Amino acid sequence: MGSLAEAWAIELLKGLGRLFLNPVFYLVFLAAAYYGIQRVNRERQHFLVRAENAYFELKQLLPLGLILGISLSLITVLAGLTVPIELLVFATVATIILILTPKARWATPAYTVSIGFILTFFALEQNWPLPAFISTQVEGVEYLLPAAAMIIALLVIAEGIMITINGPKGTSPRLMKSRRGQVVGMHEAKRMWLLPLFLLIPGDAISLDSTWWPLFSIGDQSYALVAVPFAIGFQQQIQSKFPTVAVAAYGKKVIFFGVLLLLIASGAFVYPIVSLAIPLLAIVGREWLNYRQRSVDAKAAFYFAKKNDGLMIIGVVPHSPADKMGLKVGETVLKVNGLQVNDEKGFYQALQKNAAHCKLEVIDTNNENRFVQRALYKTDHHELGILFIKEEFKKSHQAV
Repeated sequence: MGSLAEAWAIELLKGLGRLFLNPVFYLVFLAAAYYGIQRVNRERQHFLVRAENAYFELKQLLPLGLILGISLSLITVLAGLTVPIELLVFATVATIILILTPKARWATPAYTVSIGFILTFFALEQNWPLPAFISTQVEGVEYLLPAAAMIIALLVIAEGIMITINGPKGTSPRLMKSRRGQVVGMHEAKRMWLLPLFLLIPGDAISLDSTWWPLFSIGDQSYALVAVPFAIGFQQQIQSKFPTVAVAAYGKKVIFFGVLLLLIASGAFVYPIVSLAIPLLAIVGREWLNYRQRSVDAKAAFYFAKKNDGLMIIGVVPHSPADKMGLKVGETVLKVNGLQVNDEKGFYQALQKNAAHCKLEVIDTNNENRFVQRALYKTDHHELGILFIKEEFKKSHQAV
């Protein structure tokens, strides 16, 4: 028993070390940093000030992914879900390629692991002459594919959880011109998350006890643990609904889709041919969900648009006076220091009525009136940290 525990401990350390040898691990950090810089530059172009700082995307990169990675690792290892090393190699190559494209949402397991699965299937069926170090040296390796199909489904569920929990945080405001030429607002979430996952691959490390893995062990073969960094990219533009609600709703749809894939994939252990449908379903299903979200959003009226009465808040700078007063995105400012306001110029003119104190009447997102007030200091942000829809917008972003 002691030797088995020691073997597991050594293999865990080796597997963790392999995590840092994977280029995806470093590319995910670079992508998150790039998205942060890109967002800050765009917000400054549109509003002359940024909302969250450029490190926001990096802060969101790992915490939840680490929790989900540990949870999924326990599920996959205890269930004995074993995958061919070819799948991991092809998925890594697909991730590197897709993470360099402008579409962050493509760099996610529904695409990357599915592409890896398809390539693995052809490599095994057609006996591609792969180098020995990336080739599974066991017989009957095609029977590992049902387990790979299950892992695709589990990763889609994890993606949906990350979208639901992390996606709504800090969505970025931006301006655009509608088809009628009016300046309107929208929000965008563009993220890159990291999910490290321990997986079993056939190798010369740990022999699986058939009493531990009654379902998916392969004869008397030995197994190795490898930690794989999975990139989960996400990108969604929201123009017709409240951003946090829209993103969370989309995430729940992805979770439901992942559960559906998991139910279908479970049938692959009885009918292995079913496993071949999972990567195709994953790609087509995620594309359909994205298309459906975009088409429904494009047909609806803009949520962030100019109003006849008041100014709608499209963004709030963290730690600013507006943030400390509890002002929220989506609320509408009706009066400033007792004066009715209908445009940004009138807002700041009313603000100057009392340079030492600010009192606002707002309508919250539940359509209820409330009052907020605060003393103003010389060190405060001169614009309170509120982002409104501008009267003019030079850049020619068109509504989608």
